[in-house]
Parts: sequence; structure tokens; C-alpha cells
Amino acid sequence: MIAPALLMPDISVLPMESPQRIILAPMEGLTDPPMRRLLTDIGRYDWCVSEFIRVTDQLLPPHVIYGAVPELYHGGCTASQTPVHVQFLGHDAHVLADNAAQAAQLGAPAIDLNFGCPAKTVNRHRGGAVLLDEPEHIYNIVYAVRQSVPAHIPVSAKIRLGYLTDAPLLDNAHAVCQAGAQWLTIHARTKADAYRPPAYWDKILPVVQQLPNLTVIANGEIWTPQDAQTCMTASGCQDIMLGRGAVTRPDLVRRLRGQSALSWAALLRYQLAFLQIESKTDAGLIGRYKQWLGMLTAGYPEAQTLWQTAKKAQRLDELQQLLGAQLAFVGI
Repeated sequence: MIAPALLMPDISVLPMESPQRIILAPMEGLTDPPMRRLLTDIGRYDWCVSEFIRVTDQLLPPHVIYGAVPELYHGGCTASQTPVHVQFLGHDAHVLADNAAQAAQLGAPAIDLNFGCPAKTVNRHRGGAVLLDEPEHIYNIVYAVRQSVPAHIPVSAKIRLGYLTDAPLLDNAHAVCQAGAQWLTIHARTKADAYRPPAYWDKILPVVQQLPNLTVIANGEIWTPQDAQTCMTASGCQDIMLGRGAVTRPDLVRRLRGQSALSWAALLRYQLAFLQIESKTDAGLIGRYKQWLGMLTAGYPEAQTLWQTAKKAQRLDELQQLLGAQLAFVGI
């Protein structure tokens, strides 16, 4: 079980408007079930979205969906009771609809459709961001999924500004809206921009202005509370989605809610608890922890020293002992 953090009183209230809703982004190869559990335990998200489940030409066996989103065994929520929306990626509207219907039967609290993945392998197989050049097909996919899923279960989509340019942004937003989606998340870069800064939050504003009845969520390059404020102002969005910034500084969501920052000492306890989470394999958990620790070096200076030692460890018990020694050193 994730250990409780050592929290100070909530004294660092932001002198700015807080987001209405904060969502944890789906990040392929990063926000798997253990990482979702960790991050939603550290701070309160309104919901999180699973890594995408790739759909090609058939109805997936239930075990595939359960494997990607084991939270479905527990009411579709993480241990902190944060809902996990199930995300699908593909191009066949009817097959996506069938799989979305099955996920709903398995307990998915919401269905999200990925039209933003920039990976070349995915795009070559007509998945992810490449579909942004086909607004009519995006409409067909969202409409088919919306019709297949019970009305009380929301359907949403995640897009980028476009594939090579942002020219089709408004067409794609209208397609998603007219197809019946409850909200749209926009990563404020094109596929061609990849993850290079900056994010063009201001380019989201015309969508917000032209589609006032569609909830729009802004995503991309939100690393600090000030970034969040600038994003909200430029995009016109009240809701934001956190990606890599939430992994590099796991307390970002807390600070956005006007709460105290998480000390390195408190974060060490979460790191040790992370290494005690049930996982498919020790190797998988070790790899995910090292990936996370490497990213923490950008947010916590103290992580640099730990990283130099931890990256050489090969066994789970080695890492657990290393973190135990760190905790003893800081006096917790």
C-alpha cells in the first residue's frame, strides 16, 4: 500500500486562479497502473486516462483490457478512488465501437479516443495523430463509439493541433463535438512539433470560443503553477491535463490546488512504497522506477545523487535497501 506523505499544513496557497479540473495524462510507456496509483495517491486528480489500448481489426479478449487497466477489477478507480478512463487507439470505427462497448461492460467509467499519438509506427498504421488530416473519419469514429456506449458513460477524444500543421484544428474540434463527445483534450502542438517546446496554448482559444458547449481541456508543457496559469489564460480553458510535469514534480497537482509542496524526504517514502507495489514482473517495476527517478532529477536536486547509485542496481531488493538507507539518513 502507498504510504501517506509527510505533509506540512496547507500554507502555500496560490495567489492565482486554480484550475477547475486537473487530469493526469495518458503517457505511453510511463503512466502504467503502478505509476497511476503512485501519482494519484500523492495528489488529487479528477481523473486519469490509461495508456492507449491498440485496436486493429477484432474485438479484444477481456483479459487484454483488464491487463491494461486492472483498476477495472476495483470499480474503475485507483487505490485513491481516482477514476481511470479507458483509452483506445485505432482507425476502424466499428471495431473501436465494439471494444468500447466491451470496456463499458467491464466497468470503464469513461472512454477516451486517442487521435494525438505522434509515434511513427502508430501513424504508419493509420492510428493516432495521422488521423487529424481526416476530420470526417474522426467524426465517424467518435460517433460510432458514442452510439455503442451507454449514455451515462462519457466519451471523449484527445487530439493535437494537427498533423503537419494546425490548419484542420477547428474542423477536428467540430467533428468531435458534433459526434457527441462530452469533452475534448487538446495537446497544444502538432505531430510535427513532437514534444519540443513551446506549446501553443493560444491556438486552443478559437476552439473554446467557437464551441462554447464543448468542454475543452488544455494539455502540453505545464511544468509549474505559473505555466498552468499562463496556459489557462492563453487557451481560455478552465480544465488542464498534466503530463511529464506531473512525473517530474509529483506534487505539481498539490501546488495547483493551493497545497504545500512535497519535500524530498516525503517523496522518498513514496519511492519506497512504489517499489512494494504488486506488479507483473520485478524487472518491469525496476525499469519503471529507474525511468521515474531519472525524470525526478529535473525536479529535485537531491535525486541526482540517488540516481547515480540506483541506476546500477539490478534487483528489486537492492533498490529497496538503497531507499531504506536514504530514509534512515534523512531521519525518517
